[in-house]
Amino acid sequence: MQKVSVKEFINKVLAGVAMGIVVGLIPNAILGELFNFLSQYHQIFATLNSVVVGIQFTVPVIVGVLIAMEFKMNPLQTVIVGTASFVGSGAAAFQENSWVLTGIGDLINTMITASIAVLLILLIQDKLKSLTIILLPIIAGGAAGFIGIVLLPYVELLTTGIGHLINSFTNFQPLVMYVFIAVAFGILVVSPISTVAIAMAVGITGLAAGAANIGIIAGTWMLVVGTLRVNNSGVPIAVFLGAMKMMMPNLLRYPIIIIPISLTSIVTAVVANFFQVEVTTEAAGFGLAGMVGPISALKFMDGGMAMNIITLVLVYFIVPIVTAVIVHHLCTKVFKIYDPSVFKFLSDESGK
Repeated sequence: MQKVSVKEFINKVLAGVAMGIVVGLIPNAILGELFNFLSQYHQIFATLNSVVVGIQFTVPVIVGVLIAMEFKMNPLQTVIVGTASFVGSGAAAFQENSWVLTGIGDLINTMITASIAVLLILLIQDKLKSLTIILLPIIAGGAAGFIGIVLLPYVELLTTGIGHLINSFTNFQPLVMYVFIAVAFGILVVSPISTVAIAMAVGITGLAAGAANIGIIAGTWMLVVGTLRVNNSGVPIAVFLGAMKMMMPNLLRYPIIIIPISLTSIVTAVVANFFQVEVTTEAAGFGLAGMVGPISALKFMDGGMAMNIITLVLVYFIVPIVTAVIVHHLCTKVFKIYDPSVFKFLSDESGK
């Protein structure tokens, strides 16, 4: 049997989830609103909108498939994990003698179901011999899917409870929680944990979702500013385009990076909270790539178009960039908390 440590197993599952969510959600997150708006002018855009929405419904299957691929599984095993994940996700519900798609399901339960399917496959391996193609889908796929369905109501209670708790905090202490969530997501964006996965898993909405998005934006700009002078131009450009996690080795070697990211997130969050910036749950975990956050935030703004655009430029660009530059200068030149070289990109080899 393929031997995998607990840490390695979890990392592989998280890696599959992170990639799967981005692949499944990014088309609708970037193009959904545009196609929906343009559909009033031509039917083709309504069709295109249904395409990107349809892709979003496949998230549980994509997640399961990519998790299986992380474990180097063969095509049959990969498909079994994907189908089990879809069943256990709750994305489809059996209502009045028919299956009805209800969304992308519960992400945490999708991960649990996929993990169970992977474990069963790793335990069985080639023991079924010539009956593998018949029995493996039943044993691994069916059993994992069944366990996922049984667990679904309880997991949904947990995830929705966490989401409601976070959202309620923003109502009771809006500024404090807005800042707290922004800082948390600003740090998460350069950690092994997927911000998109976390936002979707707990279902944060409204101001909480806006805070998460603002934290990611602030963290991204801090990384861009930090990497600008100590790397070739490709590194800050890659970070700007969404490859923030390429700086994970730097965070692990130099945890001091958390300080400038947190300070930039705090200042940006205070300004964003003043303008009551909020986004959808789907957009909360995305950064600057595709301008998903600003486009989503625009939908919730009540002012005129010109004023809304000015607000977005201020919150998503001017404030975080200026703050990042000032914070980086203070930390490196005035208080000398860290050396600029902490942002020098570490390759996988040098980061070990």
